[in-house]
Amino acid sequence: MKKRRFFIRNMDAGNHLEVFLVSAVAAILAIRGYLHFTGYPQLGDDDLHIAHVLWGGLLMLASIIILVTFLSKAAENLAVIIGGIGFGTFIDEVGKFVTQDNDYFFKPSVAIIYTIFIMVFLGVRAVQTRRQYSQTEYLMNAIRDLEEVALHDLDSDEKRRVLIYLSKSDPNNPLVSELRDVLERAQLVPKPRPNIFMRIKGWLQSRYRKMSSMRWFHSGLIIFFLFQLTGSFIYVVSLAISNEHETLSWVEWARLLSSSVSAVFVLLGVLTLRRSRITAFTMFERSILVSIFFTQIFVFYEERFGALVGFTIDLLILIALRFMIERERSTLIKQQ
Repeated sequence: MKKRRFFIRNMDAGNHLEVFLVSAVAAILAIRGYLHFTGYPQLGDDDLHIAHVLWGGLLMLASIIILVTFLSKAAENLAVIIGGIGFGTFIDEVGKFVTQDNDYFFKPSVAIIYTIFIMVFLGVRAVQTRRQYSQTEYLMNAIRDLEEVALHDLDSDEKRRVLIYLSKSDPNNPLVSELRDVLERAQLVPKPRPNIFMRIKGWLQSRYRKMSSMRWFHSGLIIFFLFQLTGSFIYVVSLAISNEHETLSWVEWARLLSSSVSAVFVLLGVLTLRRSRITAFTMFERSILVSIFFTQIFVFYEERFGALVGFTIDLLILIALRFMIERERSTLIKQQ
């Protein structure tokens, strides 16, 4: 008798995570922007203060209720968006719950929020990638996707995806052949228009693929990393000069260390560029990952929301590098 598995991984988790985090970040920026431009109004009277952490909790509750009450991918997608907005609304007030005087403007709060988002991202990614999907997981995801057949809402892309899942399921399981028969008899509907999030994501991906295939983009990327290497060197020197007679704070030491590690990867990338572009791009990617997962935490600590510009640039460069690495690998495979 096979051991029963309680946790079957959802292959849509990656897309759900993206939407969840985007919704959460959008909620935080919207709240902070609204409060800034309206002079931080208080909701309530002299005795009561209705903190927006409560609204965040209610939104997360609504998300859970939707998930446990309704079936369908549409309900699931809605729950992810509402849950993300709720989580962002909730975590925005973290400063009040880590300080004795309930300080919403607690300086490290933005760094704490950023760290929590990074931990959520890495946690979900670890669950997704810790091992290959099993035949049972492929079959369960195929069954889950087949709910679109019952709703008469199966399109060609969904059918193709279910067939891929079934091809990787246990061929000796009688359900596999039965589900293939169901798919063959199912009536397909026209592919729906992608939602606004997917349209923006698709547009950005197509622009990046086009840009990263241009020769000038490679040169521009190398120049960017050379500037980054120079900037890291200047930062180290200026920090040493400005604190010649003072002890560096732990934040400055941490930022200095992570910036130095990032700079080492950039240097390795530059040195290996002539010999192997894929190795060089991988080194650049590691430099950006160190910046995103470590350096940016301390930048957010010091600069708060002013660090969003640097983070956005790092994120865009990372996406471009991944496209370029993919293309280099495809070229190497074709040459073999």
